[in-house]
Amino acid sequence: MKRVITIITLLFFIQQSKAECIMGGITYFPEQQCISQNSIFIFEGYAFDQDVINSFNENRQAYLETDDGDKVVLKIEDIFIGQMGLTQAMFRPEEKLKLDKKYYLKFTNLTDDEKFDYLTKFNQTTGKREPIYWEVTDDQTVELNSELNLNFDQTEVEYYGCGPSAFALFQTQHSLGMEIWYRTEVYDKSAKTSTTYIIKDWDEKLRVGHDMCAGGFTFTKKGNYKVRFTPMNIDGIELPTTEWTSFESPFKNSDNPWGY
Repeated sequence: MKRVITIITLLFFIQQSKAECIMGGITYFPEQQCISQNSIFIFEGYAFDQDVINSFNENRQAYLETDDGDKVVLKIEDIFIGQMGLTQAMFRPEEKLKLDKKYYLKFTNLTDDEKFDYLTKFNQTTGKREPIYWEVTDDQTVELNSELNLNFDQTEVEYYGCGPSAFALFQTQHSLGMEIWYRTEVYDKSAKTSTTYIIKDWDEKLRVGHDMCAGGFTFTKKGNYKVRFTPMNIDGIELPTTEWTSFESPFKNSDNPWGY
């Protein structure tokens, strides 16, 4: 009887997880509003909205447009497929952006509802949704500090109603408060497979893994992994790729409160 109750409870949590995590959304980078003439762009789709990201390789085009009608096409350079409900597309403008211009993001083949969903974002200051745009204020972005360091900290797992989050944590040093993107390559030593995804730091830490609903990387219970990073600024100018760092699965020594 106890085993039956455990199974029923487990199924309840699984269904609850599915119900709470089935949604969508697109995140846009750079996060900073002011950019340079050479900025590149990353769009990240979650869950159902991964289809929007994939459509840029098929029948959809992204572009930037100024108030006076100047259009700049965004050319897709790469697609990065995460292991848990995330997909990214990296774009580069086909021509140099103009100084002191405000560029609004546009997509082709959108309904009015989709334009509202995908091309506006909530402004916490005004309490309203506003068009997504960037202002060109510099001719180029400051290059990254060559002494930028990444040091392995620890692995961590947190269990939630929607499922666990699991990360390998790395401390960042000498980032100087800049928006930095890290092309992150995780190699699964057992499966002999590699996954590449772009992440950025939060609270001076890089979190390699996934939260309870989505993420770039997943782990098995007893897996062993190694990771390396290629830091870049928002113009796409890179520092040398780091050496590999090995780590064990965050789940390896964690106690699952659900018993599996």
